[in-house]
This record gives sequence, structure tokens and C-alpha cells, in this order.
Amino acid sequence: MYARTFLRSALPVVAFFALACASHAQSGGAKSGAVERAPAPGEQFFADLHQLTFGGQNAEAYFSPDGKQLIFQRQQPGAGCDQEYVMNTDGTNVHRISNGFGRTTCGWFYDGGKRILYSSSFAADSACPPPPDYSHGYVWPIGDFEIYTARPDGSDLQQLTHTKGYNAEATLSPDGKTLVFTSTRDGDLDIYTMNVDGTNVRRLTTTPGYDGGPVFSPDGKLIAYRAWHPQTAAGLKDYRDLLAKKLVRPLRMELWVMNADGSNQHQITSLGGANFAPFFTPDGKRIIFASNYTDPKSRNFDLYLINLDGTGLTQVTTDQDFDAFPMFSPDGKQLVFASNRYGSVPGETNIFIADWVEPAKD
Repeated sequence: MYARTFLRSALPVVAFFALACASHAQSGGAKSGAVERAPAPGEQFFADLHQLTFGGQNAEAYFSPDGKQLIFQRQQPGAGCDQEYVMNTDGTNVHRISNGFGRTTCGWFYDGGKRILYSSSFAADSACPPPPDYSHGYVWPIGDFEIYTARPDGSDLQQLTHTKGYNAEATLSPDGKTLVFTSTRDGDLDIYTMNVDGTNVRRLTTTPGYDGGPVFSPDGKLIAYRAWHPQTAAGLKDYRDLLAKKLVRPLRMELWVMNADGSNQHQITSLGGANFAPFFTPDGKRIIFASNYTDPKSRNFDLYLINLDGTGLTQVTTDQDFDAFPMFSPDGKQLVFASNRYGSVPGETNIFIADWVEPAKD
């Protein structure tokens, strides 16, 4: 999830997500309501396309269980830090639900839509975290984040994790009982599960390197995630030296799948470049994800489909800029994603929703 930082400084698109306000349920300041847009040529999976946000930086939008709302992170135009917002799936009623302090990321609905969760840095520092030190090259900051839950209006804020370091990228199992997330609590970037009340924490990955962005399959039996495991002693040293500085270099990541108990971990892509933001198709037979493998030095990320055995790679989006963070609606009829297309300024990222159609097979 925290892969939103792909869009930051070194891949010259946008600055950090941000917001500097302090009250709940404040308007996002964006145009209200969806606007119909034309899909790019060749986007055969989209019956139609609508833009939901306008201005600022908007990403990581995820459906409520009833498919009527989206939770997403937003930086207002100008400055500040990412904060969590909720809106209707037609783009109306955009309002902030996080407390306006620190930086937030990785929002999600749970408890049948009665609560939401997200990660925030405000407990470590109420100010916006500083940008990373790019003298180390292109790096992501892995700061001090804890996972919180609240009511959908932002009230009744409760802390679920209590370990210093990075705790983020949390998503929910289909039965609503288990959260899967990424944490540095044991000294590496690994994937964990816990009960929705924060108890019974269990570590699933142990290979040195970055394991993150986990999401359950529709039947709850599998977890898809992104990973980068250094293959040389020099690479491992570089990774650990950066991690000690709360940094990670994410220029290459591949998709992996494992059983929900952490067993049978196996790689399903070997594309090169950065492959991230996996999400299962409604039937659980394929994964949709974002990748720049055709030009790993570019910011042109597209969405792709792939079978669970790594076959059948199929391109979904064809726009010549950034498309990422896909999620299917609960009924499988719509896809929401973030894109730079139709931006009012270069690098602007907005939320789009499309009616999903499976093209006729030859």
C-alpha cells in the first residue's frame, strides 16, 4: 500500500501527499460528483470510465463492504501531508476522517462498514514527516506508523498496534476476523496477521528483504503481496543499511502468493521493474496489479492481469502515465484505481471508477 511513494521526487511526478487541518468531516475542497471520461485506446475491460476527484493528490481508494463508499488518501493542493478521506462512489460527499496530524496511509473499511482503519505517524510526531534523504538514491521513507481504527466519521479513534517503527499496509480477510499488514517490529519489513482487535499477532514472512502490500483472496485462503529479496551479500548489506535509516530502495519488486497461514510462499512474476498493488479478481483466479516493467526507469505504470501460476499476463490500462492501486467492487462489476490521466497539472493523481467487462474470447 505505501507504494504511493512511487510518485514522489525521484520519479518526477508529485510531491508528498499532505494536509494540515485539524477537525473531522471537513470538506476535501474537490469538485463534487463524477465526470464521465473516455478510456484510453485499447482499454477493452472498461465499459465506461468516470473521474471522481479533481485536484491535489488522491490515491489508494478502497470500497466499503456495500460498495457505496470509498476510503482514500488525499493531499490538498499546495502542501501538507496525506490524510484519509471518505466519499460516495459517485464522487459526492468528500470529507476527511483522519485527525489532520502527521501522515496517514492505507485506509480500509471493516466491521461490515461500521468502522475504518488506517495507519498514521501522528503519535510519533504530529508534524508532517520530512522527505527522505535522496543522497542515497531513490528511496522510500519507512517511518514510525501505527494502525488505528475509528468510526466512519473519524470518531472513537483506537490504536491497534503499539510497536515503534513501521506498521501499515493493513487489509481485512473476507470473513472480517483477521488483518494482514506490514511491520518492522522484528527488524525487517515482513508481513503479519492479527485479530481485528490487535491481538494474536503472527509473523508470516521471514526472508530478508521487503515483503509488503498484502491482500487476501476472496475465499480468504491466499495472500498476494509484493516482495524484493536481495540476492547478494552486497545487496543485503545495502538493504539493511538503508533500513537502519528507515529507508528502502523499491526499484524492483515482484508479486508473490502464499497461503493465509504463511505456508507455500512462491513468486508469480519475474518481470523486472516495480510490480505492486496486487488485488484478486472476484473469482479469485487472477490478480490485477500495477507495473512499469516495460520501462523500469519510467513513471508509466499500467494495470495488468495475471493468472495465479504466473501465466496469461494481460494489459488492462494503456494510458501513457501512472495507473495503479486497483480494487474491484464487492459485486465485481466495477474497478476503482488511481491515475494521472486527465490531470489539470502534470503529475496530478485522481481516483477513477470504471464498469468492468470481460472481453469476448476468440
